[in-house]
Amino acid sequence: MTEFDVVGIGNLNYDIIMLIERFPEFHEKVNAEEAFFGLGGAAANTISWLAHFGLKTGYIGAVGRDEIGEAHLSYFRGIGVDTSGIKVVDVPSGVAIAMIRGEDKRIVKYPGANLLKNIDFDYLSRARHVHLSSNPMETIEKVVEFANERGITVSLDIGEAPLSREIEERVDYLMMNEDEYRRKFGSLDLSLSGAKNLVVTLNGGGALVRDASGNVHEIRGLSAEVVDSTGAGDSFDAGVIYGVLNGWGLDDAARLGMLLAYLTVQKVGARSAVMSLKEVMAAAEKVGLSLPFEGG
Repeated sequence: MTEFDVVGIGNLNYDIIMLIERFPEFHEKVNAEEAFFGLGGAAANTISWLAHFGLKTGYIGAVGRDEIGEAHLSYFRGIGVDTSGIKVVDVPSGVAIAMIRGEDKRIVKYPGANLLKNIDFDYLSRARHVHLSSNPMETIEKVVEFANERGITVSLDIGEAPLSREIEERVDYLMMNEDEYRRKFGSLDLSLSGAKNLVVTLNGGGALVRDASGNVHEIRGLSAEVVDSTGAGDSFDAGVIYGVLNGWGLDDAARLGMLLAYLTVQKVGARSAVMSLKEVMAAAEKVGLSLPFEGG
């Protein structure tokens, strides 16, 4: 019996973000103009949006037996995300430190407890859809195979991870950015990917999408003053997932993703812009974006 609309699988990090005028030289210290501390992790950021939109959500990951781990669990419980798939281990929780100067970003990550997450397939079997981001190849392969056997749809934000053609062809929604796609396929020809549905975000804004019928659409970006791009791709993924799970076309789903990314980059921190579906509907109207929200 399906209990969850979406289960996310991925890292759970504590983000430290510093906005700086310039990067330090060797052995030099510089002061940050602004600092932000908050919870992060790519799939977790995506699930945060979907929980705020009213979807039934769960998560598979691992945190340390520490204050950061407790903060993750408390946050998720507070927004209605089921946490029984999150393992608590005797290793410190993951941390990500980012220094940002304009559109240039340098990141150092400590994976910590994230390396000890294991997949509870009984838990996963209760999902209608599973979203993966920031996972090792072995995890991706096992989850995709399991989901395919049970009719669970899969979205995958692949990042830099390698992906075999066999697994790629079994992914329902593959999300990549332009640089990742060009590195893997050598061009922006969307027919080169074997994924059932493909979404590629573009460096200059906007996205290209190819649906299961082979139809390709270019999605216009929204112009924003970028303060911090942390989590923008995760927000975009949330829009796509919400749209397709509600029966929207992939083009409209990507437009919602573009709106969520637009809202995200105007604030510091991956989840600072997360809001209710009603507030997102108002934001869409404000920027003149027509989307097929139920009751909208």
